[in-house]
Amino acid sequence: MDLGLKDKIVLVEGASSGLGYAAAMEFAIEGAKVLICSRDKARITEAAKRISDETGSRIQGFACDLGDARARESMFQSIQTKHGDVDILVANNGGPHSGLYDALDDSQWESALNHNLLAMKDSALAVLPGMIKKTWGRIIFITSVSVKQPIDSLILSNTARAGLTGFAKTLSTHVADKGVTVNMVLPGIHDTERVAQLYSDLADPAVIAKDIPMKRLGQPHELAAVIAFLASTRASYITGQSVVVDGGMVRSLF
Repeated sequence: MDLGLKDKIVLVEGASSGLGYAAAMEFAIEGAKVLICSRDKARITEAAKRISDETGSRIQGFACDLGDARARESMFQSIQTKHGDVDILVANNGGPHSGLYDALDDSQWESALNHNLLAMKDSALAVLPGMIKKTWGRIIFITSVSVKQPIDSLILSNTARAGLTGFAKTLSTHVADKGVTVNMVLPGIHDTERVAQLYSDLADPAVIAKDIPMKRLGQPHELAAVIAFLASTRASYITGQSVVVDGGMVRSLF
């Protein structure tokens, strides 16, 4: 299936590892012009090299803490100058601290809302004018199954990502007639560094996956495939949707 992604300018945020890295790899395989960012210069440089070595594509990495407004604005200005308008944005950032409601301080709440809601909102608004100008664009937010089924120990993630979902759903209706789609992908428990940290007390992946009907962790490339499809020309009539990729873990009907 031709996804129509060749030569599209794609920005994948939070792409030095895990789900963001897998998404960037998928776009590079499809022949897109891929830009990636993360806060760690050494890690994003290495990620860009690995993707380039495996796919033969030229990948540019940007060191940018998305929670820093000035750094974020500088990155987007640089992208505009060097590459022009972004066609596809995969808005993604590392998850916030785990913890229950009474174990988190104000700074942790502020950081979660800044990095996982406001920075994602601002990233979308930064690329939107160019998409509207071209009457074509794709914005895809990586959120979490927690917006469908809150996770007890992740109250910060539950809150920030639910807020982002409300923003994304509303935005999708405002730009639907302008050739721009806005969707969300909701990963369950995938085999990433983040999951290894959250479940550090459980050494066996089979134990972590015991409540997943497929009885295994998701692989990052499985989520990346869904992202690539939502970004494709084939998905032109899908917008405002929260697509769960979780091996059947979430039990809700909607």
